[in-house]
Amino acid sequence: MSVLSPSLSEPNPSNEVSAATAATPLIEVADVSRSYGELLAVDGLSFEVRAGEIVALLGPNGAGKTTMLRMLATLLAPDRGRVRVHGFDTVEAPLEVRARLGYLTGDTGLYGRLTPKEFLYYFGRLRQIPEPRLKDVVSESMQAFGIDDFAQRRCGELSTGQKQRVSLARCLLDDPRVVVLDEPTSGLDIVSSSFVMQTLLRAREDGRAVLFSTHVLSEVELLADRILVMHKGRLLAERTTASLTLQSQAPSLSHAFLQLIREADEAEPS
Repeated sequence: MSVLSPSLSEPNPSNEVSAATAATPLIEVADVSRSYGELLAVDGLSFEVRAGEIVALLGPNGAGKTTMLRMLATLLAPDRGRVRVHGFDTVEAPLEVRARLGYLTGDTGLYGRLTPKEFLYYFGRLRQIPEPRLKDVVSESMQAFGIDDFAQRRCGELSTGQKQRVSLARCLLDDPRVVVLDEPTSGLDIVSSSFVMQTLLRAREDGRAVLFSTHVLSEVELLADRILVMHKGRLLAERTTASLTLQSQAPSLSHAFLQLIREADEAEPS
């Protein structure tokens, strides 16, 4: 098992991603739409995320980001189009997708009466990690995510940052090749946010495909290889940070992002 370490000082050469592997799309979204009644939340979205790549999903509230991530996690089915994770269709083979996906959402709380150690054992068994290996897997995960110091406290008594460490450990417990995170640093202080960002960088070094949504543009500038900008369910742009700011002639990513949203709104018929 490969446990993600938050330390980035010494990258592991054995985890280097080959050119062939890096070219492999582990997330494939093709012409996907999803509605809630008359509300079109996602409208004809298409993109890919490759092995060894971090892609940031940006957009204002209501852009459709969470709906898209939930479709990747098999929690919602698209009305149109196809979503594939590690080559498996999320509708036709949801169990195969879940076995290869680490999914973190702000809506999923911890079980307050369990300790972090009990919580990780519980999810390890749900993920069908063989019992002879489970003890080592949980122990390595708690050490990697700095959980040992509060492993015996109930999850309901933990701080927000501590809860997020446990959630990340659960998300990555069985070494998924695809990691999808919805607002992973929401509500965290700068130390806890830094830990999350380091974890995502290590995931890229280990050859995982990482897709995350955020409103914190400074995180995007530090982490993302590419940016997907969504607005009202549609994809407005798919670029690197540098090319997005250069093309818009904006002084910063935040200015470029706001300019894209403003131009999209102005282009709509009144």
